[in-house]
Amino acid sequence: MWRFGDRQAVSRIALLVGLGAAAGIAYVHRGWFDAAALESWVANAGWLGPAAFIAAYAIATVLFLPGSVITLAGGALFGPMWGTAYSLAGATLGAGAAFAAARYIAADWVGRKASGRMKQVVTGVEAEGWRFVAFARLMPIVPFNLLNYALGLTRISFAGYIGATALFMIPGAFAYSWLGYAGREAIGGGDDLIRKGLIALALVAVAAFLPRLVRRLRSGTANGTTSVTPGAALDAAELARRLDRGDRLAVLDVRPAAAYDGDLGHIGGALNIPLDELPRRMSELERFRGGTVAVICRTNRMSTQALALLREAGFSEAMLVNDGMVGWSRLRAATEAAAPTIEGSSPIS
Repeated sequence: MWRFGDRQAVSRIALLVGLGAAAGIAYVHRGWFDAAALESWVANAGWLGPAAFIAAYAIATVLFLPGSVITLAGGALFGPMWGTAYSLAGATLGAGAAFAAARYIAADWVGRKASGRMKQVVTGVEAEGWRFVAFARLMPIVPFNLLNYALGLTRISFAGYIGATALFMIPGAFAYSWLGYAGREAIGGGDDLIRKGLIALALVAVAAFLPRLVRRLRSGTANGTTSVTPGAALDAAELARRLDRGDRLAVLDVRPAAAYDGDLGHIGGALNIPLDELPRRMSELERFRGGTVAVICRTNRMSTQALALLREAGFSEAMLVNDGMVGWSRLRAATEAAAPTIEGSSPIS
């Protein structure tokens, strides 16, 4: 990974050790970042209070301390609007610092050493780019602080990462800031407590519901329907034209082996990997990475699932044959005179 005597290697090791030591100290003294301590910092800083709060939030983010308590405190100290703005500023600065630190320390090493499943995950994340960051911020599968460092080990652009982080953290930040504000009002006996409390509960409920909505939209199953990304599909006729032209196009048939040789037949030269075997046989498609992969089955139910798996693995140019082998069979029957041309076509090998 690193060679001792290399000045850059020494600085990377020093940064890694420093971050680890600082995170350990911060964990032991995490009371420095609780609501009472933050209120004291802000009060003592006078007109620089917002800057002190933003700095504290950024430091806490870098050192793996939970940000939800700080966001609640921001709402209590500054109100829902400014509390959201300052919390977002601090969280974004901290996320950017953690991302940059991870990229400096080990991104090149990960790029060289990643292989197998890890490489597929990294490649898939990089292919999604800012869209993956947006999804992760709205639906925090991985803890926020850990994800900041993990994404720094990929080749996602810093600008896309920061922009998506700042934008897609807004719903959660506003909900927690309002909750902190409503709690402060309740303690202080402010006016209209019931309305403010109900608004706080509604915002938290919306923030909690967003991950489910994002998951359903991303999987394309909202309202029980299956969606296809615009521009990511073609029909049997277009597939035949591309094969006839000799385009660099791989055809992946995800039907079971029995169906592949069954009544509908198959496209000459197509690669048959049944859907249930696709995750463990993904390496067989590595030679097609960067090119177009046309995914086909009987109709488009299984091929839509296969398309999602390919996209997650980083095959950004994968496309769905949306009328499947049924459409291909109809085309072959309707153009029987041209069948030799169609049958003689084959994807790249």
